[in-house]
Formats: sequence, structure tokens, C-alpha cells
Amino acid sequence: NKWFYISSFLIYLFLTVSFSLLTLMFVESYANSFLISNFAKASNSQDIVEIVIDDKSIREYKWPWAKSMYTELLDYFHKYTDAKVIGLDVNITSFDKNNSSDIELLKQISKMKNLVVGFTPDQNYKSDNSILKIFKSKYALKVNNNSGITGTNYNDVVSSSLLADYIPNYGSVKLPVARYSKEVLSAGNIIKVGDAFYPSLSFKMYMLANGTNEIDLNSYDIYVPKTGLKIPISFANYDGLVSTPIRFYKDAANLDIDYSHPTVSASFIIDTYRALQSGVTPKTDPELYDIKNIKYLNPDLFKDKVVFIGANISGPTADVHKTPMNDRHAGVDIQASIYDNLTSGSFLTYAGIGVNFLSFIVLSLFAFIVILRSKLVRGLLLILFLDILFLTLVAIFALNGHILSYAVPIVCQLVTTIFGYSFKFMSENRNKEKIKQAMGKYLSQDIMKNVVRNIDDLKLGGKRAVVTVLFSDIRGFTSLSEKMSAEEVSMILNEYFAEMEPIISKYNGVINKFIGDAVMALFGEPIQDSNHAQNAVKCAYEMLKKVEYLREKWLFEGKPKIEIGVGINTGEVFIGNIGTETRMEYTVIGDTVNLASRI
Repeated sequence: NKWFYISSFLIYLFLTVSFSLLTLMFVESYANSFLISNFAKASNSQDIVEIVIDDKSIREYKWPWAKSMYTELLDYFHKYTDAKVIGLDVNITSFDKNNSSDIELLKQISKMKNLVVGFTPDQNYKSDNSILKIFKSKYALKVNNNSGITGTNYNDVVSSSLLADYIPNYGSVKLPVARYSKEVLSAGNIIKVGDAFYPSLSFKMYMLANGTNEIDLNSYDIYVPKTGLKIPISFANYDGLVSTPIRFYKDAANLDIDYSHPTVSASFIIDTYRALQSGVTPKTDPELYDIKNIKYLNPDLFKDKVVFIGANISGPTADVHKTPMNDRHAGVDIQASIYDNLTSGSFLTYAGIGVNFLSFIVLSLFAFIVILRSKLVRGLLLILFLDILFLTLVAIFALNGHILSYAVPIVCQLVTTIFGYSFKFMSENRNKEKIKQAMGKYLSQDIMKNVVRNIDDLKLGGKRAVVTVLFSDIRGFTSLSEKMSAEEVSMILNEYFAEMEPIISKYNGVINKFIGDAVMALFGEPIQDSNHAQNAVKCAYEMLKKVEYLREKWLFEGKPKIEIGVGINTGEVFIGNIGTETRMEYTVIGDTVNLASRI
């Protein structure tokens, strides 16, 4: 019993750990993504606008865009709007200092002190790190670092000294990708490149909007002293990325669109810019800028707004990522969501190991108690009821931006339930077998089987049947027992009965009872045998032969001479359960039995 329970516990522990690891590896991220996407709220921000180079833009203005198109787009915001901060999430790296169009774009960028341009960190080390030196001196954060992050996989940036001469603000557009689900779930708000820390595009825009470049960094959060903002860190990765989970937003109007914030096609901005340049302004032609019949976009709409400019076009080269919200989620919308998290201070948080472990303990322990105390159907209903309560709690937490793991606890509870009921079934069967084996020492195995077969229909009564009854006893046993001790008598009887029992069973007989030194056996019931009378006689003959052998053995051992008598009678008897409702015995009664006893 001890080793059965120990081995069962070890098997349960192995199954729980194995399924927990498999769930963490292959299910957990998808389960979390389900919560993030289905319980996302609409953004409360009224200050963020996304300018998207979309399919409409490239239909009207041929793709790829010439540098002059970007110049016009940026000049609109520089010359005509009073936007708070602008983020350019478009990776333009190929510039030629001899190309006037390229230089015009760089000059336009250099004029815009409220503009942040995205850069891509590079893992390939380059021997000429002059660019990195310029980056460090011009774009690196001032960090009070207590995080313990010393290493990084990023040793360079995709840029050039020409770009660094013109671009006033840079921010990384690197987005961490989950290992198994391949989804973007986190924002790399800080990235270490070489020996310096740089902000992400969205974080740099936040810092620029608040006029600061200083942060405190520890193992738990990023702290901005000027604003008091604390950004929780989910994982300070040794590859150089300091990640924070993104709290994604659904579109406020529930229109099932791909953007979580107000969006304007870049072609609309270009059209408006050219109209303004030609003298068509809201003052001269107000009807063209009227919100009801809008043809051009009034620049005043962007006053104090945070503007993100990015591309989202059809095709494999689009700047899209897989997220819980969309398999092709526009990078510009992800950046806008990150900025929204920063300004609102509303971040997605994941429950710690302690909370998740407590969930597993509560669900599994409840399942274990239910299994012990309840029958199968009722137990499963109780477990299902608890799971519904638990999942409701998970949904409430998710609505408020807190992700509570439910996949691992539910899977572990399922393992507990399946294993528990299997263990209970096996234990009950083991106990039944033990009871059968124990009772088989007091009852015939065949009678025991008959009882078990009709376990749900045990009652007083029986039937009439023609059987053969065999009685066997030791002659002169009373006088013999007076000459021996009780222990010696017991040893002789035990050996005698042990030799008789297999002989009786051999001929389809059933031992009904031992009566002192006598044996009462039945032939024909409960084992059906048409030759029961003949088999009873054969059994008696073999019993006598066996006693002859035992007699010689016992005489050699100094024990008294033993002889037996056997009486056999065939006839009709009443066979069944005799006694009371609480205590009954399977036996036979009738003249046939009495006569066999007398013979």
C-alpha cells in the first residue's frame, strides 16, 4: 500500500509538471492572446492621430514613394500644423548626399525639432563604429542604471553619418517577438546598443513631449523623474531589450478596422498640402475644409496632437506584425498603442508566479476533494462550476488590464481530475480484490463470484435444484483431539483441509463450509455440471487416496493414525441465501443434505 501511494503520487507529479511545461511552451501565449484581444478596451486618448501610407496612397501616388513625397508630408506638419510631437515610423536609410531630393528631405527633417525618426538596431558587429559614437553622443538616454543589464546582442545601428548630421531625434523601432506564438506582445521601450541605452520611437516621443532625456532603470521598472512615470518591466532581457507588455486597444467605434486610434490616409495629407501651397486655405475656401463635405484636412485639427506616420500597404513587404489583435497589425498602430500606454500610465500586467501557483493549488485541491467526496457526475459538475467562476474572474481581471494565467491551472486541474478518478477507480478495484481475496478464505471462490456477480440483487431466498452433497469427516476425531494440544489439532486440520480443497475444486465441487473436522461440498451448484454425481464419487475416491498418503506421512512424523469417512447423496435441495437481511449465508437445506451427513 505504501509503495502504491508513493508511486501514484510520483506519477501524478510527473504528469502535472510535464503538462504544465508543455502548456507554458505551446498554449500559454495563445491563451493570453485570447484574453488580450477579446477583453481589450477602446482608448480614451483624444490626442493621438495616425497618418498611414495605405493602399489608397500608393494608388494615387506611385509606390515606392520618392523622397520628395516624404518631404511634402513632413512639411505639411512643420509649416501648417502645431502638432505636439511627430513620430516617423518609416525606415528610410538610403540617402545620397549628391541627390538634391534626398538632401531636401534631410533638411526638412532637421527643421522639425518635434520629430522623432525610427532607427533599426543591428546585431552584426562592424569594425567601423564611428556611427555608434555619434549615436551615443547625440541620441543616448541619460540613465541611472541599477538594473544589472550589462550585455547586449546589438552592436550597431542601420544608419549613416549623413543621417545623424540632420536627424534631431532617433528612437528604436525594434519590437520583441514571442518565441512560440511569434506575436508582438511587448514594447522594447529601451534597448542597449553597444554600451549605451536608447529609447524606442514611442518612448522618445513621450520624453520629447515632456522635455526630458533622463531615466532611472532598475530590475522592476523604468522611472522618469520629471513626470513620475513608472513603466513596469516584464523582462529585462540580456539581449539588450527592456520589455514591457503592450496593452492593446480596440477601435472605439467597433467598426472592425485595423486601427485603434483616429487614422488619416497620407494621400489626404499630400492633397491638402498641395492645396495649401497653391493658396487654397480654410480661409479662402472654407467649404473645401468643411467637416461635412471634406475634401481637404484643416491643419488646426492637429493642434497639440501626437502624430504617428507609418506605412500599411498590401503585400509581403508591408510593415505589419502578428499581434493578439490582428495577424497583420500595422506597425504604426502598435507604436501609437505603446505611446498611449505611456501617457495614460495604463500598462498590461501579468500575474506573478505566486498568484498563478495559488490558482493551480486551489483548482487542483478542490478537484481532489470533490473526487474523494462525490460521485462522478456530481463531482464533474462541481468542478465545472468552479472553473466557470475562475474563468469569470480571469475575464474581469483581463478587462482591467491584468492577465491571470488560466491555461496552466485548468490543464493541471484536468490532469488532477483524470488522474484522481483513475486513481480512485484503481484503488476501489484494489480494495474489492482484497475483500474478495479475504472473503474467499471464508467462502468458496465460486460462491464469492456468484455474490459479486449479483452484488446489486442480494436478498433472502433461493431455488430448488438437484445436486450432489458430499460430507467428509475424520473418524474418531473427538478422542484424537483430547490427546493433542489445540495447536497440534489446528496444524493437522489445516494440512488436511489444504489437501482436500484442490481435489474438490478439481471435480467442479464447491466447499460450502468447514464444520469442525468435517467438510461439506456441493456438486452441480453454483457450478453447473450435468455429471455432478459421478464427479462427486471420483472426488471422494481421490480424497481417500490422498488421506492414505497423509496417514503414512503423519505416522512417520509421530502423529496419530487418521482415517476419514465420506458420505455422498444426490437429490433435490433448496439452495440460496438463508438467514436475515443483515446476515445471510449461501447454503443448501433439505433431506438430501441430512441423509448425506448421516451416510
